[in-house]
Amino acid sequence: MTDGNPVDASESDGGLNALVPALIARAESALKAHPRTRGLIASLPHSDTSPLRIGLLGPYSAGKSMLIAALRRLPSADVEELVDAAPKTHEATPHPWNGVTLVDLPGTLSGNYEHSDASRRGVRSADALMIVTTSELPGEAETRAILQALDADGFADRSVIVVNKMNAENSDRDVILDEIRKRLGPFADRVPIVPTDARDYVDAINDPELSAAHRELLVTESGVDALTAELRRIIAPGVGGVRPKAQAFELLRVLADAERKWVLDGEELNVAETAKKVEETISRAKESVLNTLERESDVVASKIRTAGGRAAAGISEKDGVVPVDVARVVSEELVRASTDFDATFSSSMRTAFDALVAEYGTGVPEPEAWVNDLDSPEATIDASPDDASPVERAVREAAEKAAKAGARKMHEWIGKVAAGGSESGNAASDIATWLNKRRVGQKVLDAGGKITNGVGKFKPWGKGKAAKKVASTAGKVQWVLAAMGPLMDLKSVAQDQGKWMTINKHRKVIRDHFDEEARRQRTSLTDAGEQHLSEWIAEVEQSLSGLTKQGAEISAERETALERIKSLRDEAEKLVRPAAD
Repeated sequence: MTDGNPVDASESDGGLNALVPALIARAESALKAHPRTRGLIASLPHSDTSPLRIGLLGPYSAGKSMLIAALRRLPSADVEELVDAAPKTHEATPHPWNGVTLVDLPGTLSGNYEHSDASRRGVRSADALMIVTTSELPGEAETRAILQALDADGFADRSVIVVNKMNAENSDRDVILDEIRKRLGPFADRVPIVPTDARDYVDAINDPELSAAHRELLVTESGVDALTAELRRIIAPGVGGVRPKAQAFELLRVLADAERKWVLDGEELNVAETAKKVEETISRAKESVLNTLERESDVVASKIRTAGGRAAAGISEKDGVVPVDVARVVSEELVRASTDFDATFSSSMRTAFDALVAEYGTGVPEPEAWVNDLDSPEATIDASPDDASPVERAVREAAEKAAKAGARKMHEWIGKVAAGGSESGNAASDIATWLNKRRVGQKVLDAGGKITNGVGKFKPWGKGKAAKKVASTAGKVQWVLAAMGPLMDLKSVAQDQGKWMTINKHRKVIRDHFDEEARRQRTSLTDAGEQHLSEWIAEVEQSLSGLTKQGAEISAERETALERIKSLRDEAEKLVRPAAD
């Protein structure tokens, strides 16, 4: 998500001078959007035409103050006053020089946390850096600080490395510079390294007893003039050429601070993690049922196509009709396919429900019973068995037989429960729960309130009626009759030269019909199953909203905020770290 229009550094509307302020304005809007980050608005860089600021970064003993004295060509009295003040100063100290401001930052790595914090603030407000170390070479901590300034802080192209006190005894310039380059790693060829000895320079310009030749030698070997040249090169583009990049990097640092503001802890972390856990548990339950739905609807479709192939293959070459025994077998296969799907899908819903109850208790709502309405559209068979053909009667009898086979098992179970096979007081509930898993059972429950009380539980006196009704129900017969329609419509095939063609044509009609029925049924089962599951999942989410609401709100706020922050960071990165050609 982008907060406003993205910026493009390649645009010709003023370059970074126009793009960076626009990006900062958008960042201010993003930070203002939530109390967590509102306090960072003051840290954002703003329009500033003051002189460029060059920060001096380094340990307190590196001679930063003496370097400032040398660059400013201070007289002896002022030099001593300046040097004596360090490292007592806790805040950045500005010094005007050559149209810019040299900012003496409190010594880092001095063991004084106040110094380090103030130094860090100074780095963030600097346009360029003079990173000062000594001929004694930086230690590991100082090296890490230097590399952070060059890399993460983005000063690699706006810095100069100063190796001070190079004229001390036993200092081998080449060895020291080689070691400095090794420690700078990938920045060794990118950042200028200037060896200096600020004390020699100050002495040279302030000691009246030195000869002109000796003075010139000390000034030359002090390296201060070379340092002056490098600093002038860095600031040559002026405020408009240097500051926008510095501000863009500071914007990146503020945005990183904003991301850290969204690190959750304590109670907020607990509620967010709880919400996430509940969502993941519900998602797993849903995914499990959907996988079963997809798999079992494919199985039903496959069985329907197989049944169609059996029916087509069974056509008599003598009269072109499907034998009664073939029709009976195919009908039973269709009912079994439907019944098996009902049982498996209902079982998957029950397994998902049990998993949620085990995790979150009885407050999880039980899913409504699955109702598999298999009636084909515009396929009502009204003929009575007495008027039907032998094939139609066989189809109807086979379908009823298959349906009753499932119903009979329920009848036997209900009888046991009614006789006291379940714990006292739970019989009616157990019957309803079990029946709700079956298509036939659902038909029983839909009895105008005569058997149920409208909430899925049997009235005690309804148990016997329920058993009787279940035993005589054959809810899938109508669908089977519709699916078998083409078999029942076939007439005798004329015994002529086109006999084989006619029979094969009928076979294709039957296979095509069952293929279409397989596709339709698969789609119907999938759509109905998904709708059934979605309605239950919505109830579950509502029932568990007490566990998820607060955490979900925090997570949503966090995700939205972090997305906006990341978008801004990505754009700022493109401005200051363009991709290599």
